Amino acid sequence: MEFESIHKIKRPDKTHKAGSSEQTGFPSPATHYLESTIDLNLILTRNRDATFFIRIQGDGWREHMICNRDVLIIDRSLPATAGKLAVIVKDGDFTVARIVKDSFEDSDTVLWGVVTYIIHAV
Repeated sequence: MEFESIHKIKRPDKTHKAGSSEQTGFPSPATHYLESTIDLNLILTRNRDATFFIRIQGDGWREHMICNRDVLIIDRSLPATAGKLAVIVKDGDFTVARIVKDSFEDSDTVLWGVVTYIIHAV
């Protein structure tokens, strides 16, 4: 079980703006349905500069409901809060663990970031 890849969240290149039809004659009855697309970066991230996503390889974290090929969204700006999932560095290796009250008293354990979302494929 290991991380397949770690990536930074990228800003979308362009945004869709709803507009009205420039046609002449009878307007289409569907023009009021023009809406902007859903941007999951805006919905799933709080601090875009501190947000990363990690694709998981293997089924070693099933106790945390994390499966093979899932994507974890990690926010490095969030504080350690008891009960939350986090990516930690322990003895030089990345791992996922539940934060408990005294999680980081060990000098070999460092909080890398807090898991904000787990994206499962169905």
